[in-house]
Amino acid sequence: MKTIKLCKIALLIALSMGVIACGSDGKDGADGLDGQDGAPGLPGADATAPTVSTSTATNIEFINHIVADGVVTVEFGVTNESGYAITGLTDASIYLAAKTENGMQRSRDGSVGGNATVGGSSPTTGASLTLLDNGNYQLVAPMAGVQADTEALIRLQVGGGDIAKSPYVLVAKPEMMHTSTTETCYACHVDYAESDLKHAGYVALNTDGEVDFVGGCMVCHNNVPRDVAADGASLNTGGYAKNTMQMLGHINHQNFEKDFEPANCYTCHAEPVMNTSLAGNGCADCHNTSSSSSYAQVISNSNSSEFDARAFHLNKSGLETLQAMRVSYTAETTAPQKNDAGIWCTTMSLFDISSGTKTQVNIGALYNKDGDTTGATNVVGKPIVYAGAYLHGYYNESIVGRFAGHGSNEIKTDNADGSRTHCFPTPSSGFDQASIMATARISLSYPGWVQNDGETSMSFTAYSDAVDQTTGEIVKYERRLAVTNDSCTTCHNSETNYHKNGAYNNGGVDCVACHNNGQDRSAANSAPGYGPMVHSMHWGIGNSLSGAKTDADGNNITNSAAALNAINCVSCHADGIDLNAIPNQYIRAKAFNNGDQTKMASPITANCFACHNGDQALNHMELNGGEISAEKGLGNDGTWFTQPTGESCATCHAQGRSFGIEKYHKFER
Repeated sequence: MKTIKLCKIALLIALSMGVIACGSDGKDGADGLDGQDGAPGLPGADATAPTVSTSTATNIEFINHIVADGVVTVEFGVTNESGYAITGLTDASIYLAAKTENGMQRSRDGSVGGNATVGGSSPTTGASLTLLDNGNYQLVAPMAGVQADTEALIRLQVGGGDIAKSPYVLVAKPEMMHTSTTETCYACHVDYAESDLKHAGYVALNTDGEVDFVGGCMVCHNNVPRDVAADGASLNTGGYAKNTMQMLGHINHQNFEKDFEPANCYTCHAEPVMNTSLAGNGCADCHNTSSSSSYAQVISNSNSSEFDARAFHLNKSGLETLQAMRVSYTAETTAPQKNDAGIWCTTMSLFDISSGTKTQVNIGALYNKDGDTTGATNVVGKPIVYAGAYLHGYYNESIVGRFAGHGSNEIKTDNADGSRTHCFPTPSSGFDQASIMATARISLSYPGWVQNDGETSMSFTAYSDAVDQTTGEIVKYERRLAVTNDSCTTCHNSETNYHKNGAYNNGGVDCVACHNNGQDRSAANSAPGYGPMVHSMHWGIGNSLSGAKTDADGNNITNSAAALNAINCVSCHADGIDLNAIPNQYIRAKAFNNGDQTKMASPITANCFACHNGDQALNHMELNGGEISAEKGLGNDGTWFTQPTGESCATCHAQGRSFGIEKYHKFER
């Protein structure tokens, strides 16, 4: 670095100031030439900032509020989409829910809380909106039911006509009024404000511009229900809505058809539940307050500062036991190998890892061979209720069908070390070009378990590496899984299975053992494979084919996934979708072809068509090489899975492309 001595710095400063000879009495020099005129200066601090009287987006900046007896006053600023102050605002509305001994409450008759409107078709008498200075306003709202000491949840919205309506903004919110959060709700109801679902326009922001989903809902769906007359007619007293917030959470969510456990309170309640009284909010929705059950006794005797209702529900429902089992075991199975008789075999093992080390469980000793559930002692004594294995063809990082499965001549051997070997004397043909891999599934029972198509068991699935049939070399099993570990369990939170001992954990990875490229499952003729089937069962034709809900005539009706916004792919695909990474490989597709087992579909088309199943959409896919009924006969020699497809979907629809999938589906929160 170049160093400049202090004396030189002083000289430079002096020269810059026009000091020619410090300390000298010499004569002044001649005047220099006049310099050029400077550029016009910027407006001074007193210049008038630009204002507008219209907007396409309106933003509220909260300043302050005062709650007095019978009146609420709020000061706020308003700007347009470019940040310019808005003048000429004539419309505003304000809503106040009061914190009472019964929780948050706002009555329609104004006896508790209240609301007021300026402008519009039904302005409130005495309400006023005053422009204080450029873009800053004062709203005075009379509310007879409000007192000066009222703790209040206050929601504000402004705009109308040429000034776009602002989002709802919560300008005041009491501490600890709810313990569920925007994040827990948005795990399923992603970006609800941007959906076309019910009340989406009522989603509110806080004063920092962040979504406060629960707080916004509670302005209307308070803790107190709207009163109902003896004849069933709704009254204007009590709360604002008949559905309280706790009813929406505790009761309405129980309509979720499949493997949702309401007692798993941690799913929604990020913080310990505040209420510990059976007669209080939430509890009375499900529990009879006169009950003498152990639940009532525990609640009544609990210390509210120590009692956590979430943990209590988890224990009482048995979920605590299941969650402990889930992290206490792991299953493994070996890569297929031929025994001395030349028969393909795989050996499965179950390990107890609860102590931090792997301890092998003796499958033979603990296997409940008869599936007997006649007593808890027997079930606990013989907890293994299913232990099955399959061999699969594996090609291009995809499972391409079942090479060998259950049959009358399957050989099962329980080994001295506790493992179990499954051998398959008569494997299927048509897999000469594939490597061979194995899957094993072991299911445990627990007190209260029932035998029901493997739906209620605690199941563990293991995938082996594959073996190259020609060279005998081991091929690492890798499969693209584009979902996250909690994609399924966020909603299906019961710790049990869908069916056939296939668990929801780890993004439903268990399901791939049966629902894969080559298994050719029908899934009620909804869609083939794994991804297409999941898409269809949630938002495609499979949504009403699942049979979980029926009308009075026994006809299937849509399941509860229809209440979620299908474009929010981020619910499951948190890391997005790379269409270029999808193997260019057919999926056997009898599900799209009325059970015809000779048909196949190209992979991206199969996934898209599962939801976008109209003729126009299919025509677009087919024009770009997509197929849903390609002939499996093009690989009659057993090489159908080696044939590339002709679809070119990723060319236009891969992320970042001109018509990238992210422009139509949300992959970010």
